[in-house]
Amino acid sequence: MSKLAAAEPYTTRFESAIADVDGREVTLETTYFYPESGGQPADRGRIDGIDVVGVRETADAVVHTLAEEPDWRAGRRALCEVDWEHRMYCMRAHTASHALYGAGRRLLDDLGYGGFGIRDEKVRIDFRTSTTVTDETLVELERLVNEAVWNSLDVTWEEVPADEARDRDDVAFNTKTEEGVLGADGEVRIVTIEDWDVAACGGTHVRNTREIGPVTVLGRSNPGEGLTRVEFAVGPAGIDRRSTEKAAALEASTALDASVTDLPDAADRTRDAVAELEAEVEDLRADLLDRQVAALREDVVERDGRTWAVGTVARAGPNDVDDRVQALAGDAADVVALIGEDRPPFVVVGAAEADAAAVVDDVTGRFGGGGGGSDRVAQAGGLDADPERVVEYLRSDGD
Repeated sequence: MSKLAAAEPYTTRFESAIADVDGREVTLETTYFYPESGGQPADRGRIDGIDVVGVRETADAVVHTLAEEPDWRAGRRALCEVDWEHRMYCMRAHTASHALYGAGRRLLDDLGYGGFGIRDEKVRIDFRTSTTVTDETLVELERLVNEAVWNSLDVTWEEVPADEARDRDDVAFNTKTEEGVLGADGEVRIVTIEDWDVAACGGTHVRNTREIGPVTVLGRSNPGEGLTRVEFAVGPAGIDRRSTEKAAALEASTALDASVTDLPDAADRTRDAVAELEAEVEDLRADLLDRQVAALREDVVERDGRTWAVGTVARAGPNDVDDRVQALAGDAADVVALIGEDRPPFVVVGAAEADAAAVVDDVTGRFGGGGGGSDRVAQAGGLDADPERVVEYLRSDGD
């Protein structure tokens, strides 16, 4: 019963007697509704005006789940309508996946079929391959699949003996998605795209690749070892994606003063220029930091029998200054402390004749924050005080 939809996918309006009713679940004597199977979602539609929200296949029947419980009894004849828009979308998407696999046959080594799935906005197909699928590979896959669409290749389906099908090298099999492929009589349903692809499949398909329309490859991922997942779109979602990408490319070409085809070179030049500027900025930043640290030598105070050099530093983090502070300790002063001006302030302490960690503990005990270190160098962040207030505290007697 589940094979009628696949055998006659363009049949979407029919009459059938009600075979059984169990709450919202209805069985028909004959149905052209496709049950969810092998990565393809179930058909949608109506039975005698009530929405069908699910279709599944059991061991001996196709069960239709309705949006509400009907008042029918077995034996009643019902008008059944499959949602044509959804059916046709699934037909296009499913055939597109076969066409994409056919493209994969021409590009990828050691190719195997790892599964597929149809969603409203996109479709996925999982390739088992030893080939690394790059951006260039995706572009060529998209070109080839659209070439197959443009060439208007006939799509046919037939049932052949299972042994014969499995002996054929040209037939793609996927054990995870072969639901509906093997019939009760031991035959396998084979779907063929003329001179392009052959696969065991129980789904619904268009009669010719031109009915698929444009196919837009969206991207790739790695769902498991040895697998490459390629996602694509057909219909409005694919067209919208192409329009979005075209608009982005044109905007970038305007910004970079280059044609769309020259964007990669323009992007490379821009990246190199940015890298040079970043290196220059880093050099200037390091020079500024060295000047700020060197200025500590000019204003050393005595406290608790030791010399202290304390100041602030701008546009730097604690890891930028800890080596400098440690190098100055014992040279510029016994204790050297730098407080970051950015919010929240940090403190880095280097010590030669004192315990740097104890100084940091004293600061965090007074101004909050947290950190730690050794007797030679320590740091803390998250201080709840103005940097100048911390400087004043460390330069005084700690009051």
